[in-house]
Amino acid sequence: MTATRRRRRGAGLRERGSAFLRDRRGAVMVVFVIALPVVFGSVSAAIEYGRLLQRRAELQAAADAAALAGGNMLKLVNADDAAVRSAALQVFAAQAQTPSDRASTSTASVTDRRGGVEIVAEETVPSVMGKLLSLPSMTVSVQSRSQVVGMLRLCALALETAGKGALSLEKAAQVTALDCSIYSNSRHAQGILAGDTAVARAQSICSAGGYQGAGATLMPAPITQCAPIPDPLKDQVLPTAGTCIVLPSYISPKSASEGKNEIKDVTATLSPGTYCNGLKIGGMSRITLNPGIYIMKDGPLVVEQKASLSGSEVGFFFTGDRGGLRFDRDTIVSLAARSTAPMAGLLMAEERTVSNPVVPPLDQPVPPAPPPPSGTKPLREYRIVSDNTRTMLGTIYLPAGRLVIDAKRPVADQSAYTVIVAQMINLYEGPNLTLNTNYGATTVPVPDGVGPKVGAVSLAR
Repeated sequence: MTATRRRRRGAGLRERGSAFLRDRRGAVMVVFVIALPVVFGSVSAAIEYGRLLQRRAELQAAADAAALAGGNMLKLVNADDAAVRSAALQVFAAQAQTPSDRASTSTASVTDRRGGVEIVAEETVPSVMGKLLSLPSMTVSVQSRSQVVGMLRLCALALETAGKGALSLEKAAQVTALDCSIYSNSRHAQGILAGDTAVARAQSICSAGGYQGAGATLMPAPITQCAPIPDPLKDQVLPTAGTCIVLPSYISPKSASEGKNEIKDVTATLSPGTYCNGLKIGGMSRITLNPGIYIMKDGPLVVEQKASLSGSEVGFFFTGDRGGLRFDRDTIVSLAARSTAPMAGLLMAEERTVSNPVVPPLDQPVPPAPPPPSGTKPLREYRIVSDNTRTMLGTIYLPAGRLVIDAKRPVADQSAYTVIVAQMINLYEGPNLTLNTNYGATTVPVPDGVGPKVGAVSLAR
C-alpha cells in the first residue's frame, strides 16, 4: 500500500471516526434530551413520594394519639359515646393541623362492647406532579384503633396465666355482671371453662387464651386472645401480723388454754387484731365484728354449722400456709369493707406468696371442693358454700388463692359493689355470683386499678 493510499485510508478512518463520534454525540444528546423530562419527573416523583410518606406518618401519629385519648375516656364511669368521639376528634384535629386549603375528613367510633376507639381519616394533598401526571391531588388515608384492656369496669379477674379453667363455671353456676367485665389472664385454650347449664352474663367476657363453653350460656360470647392484665392491685400496701389476740374464756375457752380461737354457741362482739391459728365460729353463735383489720395468721377463718358473722368497716388479711376461708351451707355472713385506710376498699386480702398451703379443716359432712381444673402452683383455698352470703361489699384480693363458690343461692347480690381479683375463680353447684357496680351507693372506695378504672389502653391496629 502506497503512502498516499495509507494517508487517505487514515483520513477516511478519522473521518469515519469523526462521523461516528458525531453520530454518537448526537445520539447521546438526543437520548439526553428525550430522557430529561423523565429524569426530572423521577426526581420530582421521589420528592413527591417522600412528602406523601411524611404527611402520612404525621396523620398516623395524630390518629394514634386520638385513639388513645378516646380509649382513656372510656375508663371514666360516666363517659358516654358522644363525649368519647368528640374528645378523640379534637385530639386528632389539634395534632394533624390540616392546612385550610386541603380537604379532609375524620371519624371516630366506639368499637363493639365499648372495647376501644377507632379513628379513620383522609386528607387530599395537592400534587406538584399534577400537570405532568394528570393527578392534581392525592388522598392519604390512615386508621388507628385503641383497645381498653379489661374494658370499662373490671369486676372479676383470674390472674392465672397458664392453667385450664382459671375462670370456670360448672353445673348450674351463674355469674351476673351486667355492667362490668370478667377476665381470665390464662393463655390456655380453655382459660375460661364453662359447662353443664352454667350461665355468665357480663358487659364483656375476655380470655387471654381461648374458652370452652359447650352447653353453657355465655353472653356476650367471650373475646379471645385479649392482652393479659397485670395484677392491678400489686402496689396495694398490705398489713402485717402483730401480737396474738387472746379471747376471753367465756367467748373461747380454748383460746387461753390451747391457743385456739374457737367459738361455739356464743353471742359476742370481737375486736380487730391478729388471730393466731385463725378463727373458727360454730354452733348457733352470733358474732359481730367491730371496725378494723382482722388478721388470720397461720390459720383459716371458718364459719360453720348455723353460726352467723357480720361486720361493717372491716378487712380480713390471711397469712401463712394454713390461711384460707370456709363459710358452710347454713351459715349467715354479711360483711362490708373499710371506707378509710388501712385496707380501704379491700374486704379480703392475702399474703402474696404461699409455699405449702393447707385446706381449712372440715368438721362436718360438707364434701370437699372439686380440685382445680388444672394445677400450676400452690394456692390457698377460700370457699363459700353458704346460702346466705348476700352482702360482700368491697374488693376480694387473693393473688395466691383459689376462690371457690359452690352455694346454691345468690352470693353478694345485696352488695353495692363487689370486685374479685384472685389467682383462680371456680364456681360449682348453683350459685348466682352477682357483681354489682353501684359505686355511688356506698362510701367504700374502689381500689385503683379495678372497678371503674382499668389498667391500660394500647393500640390494636
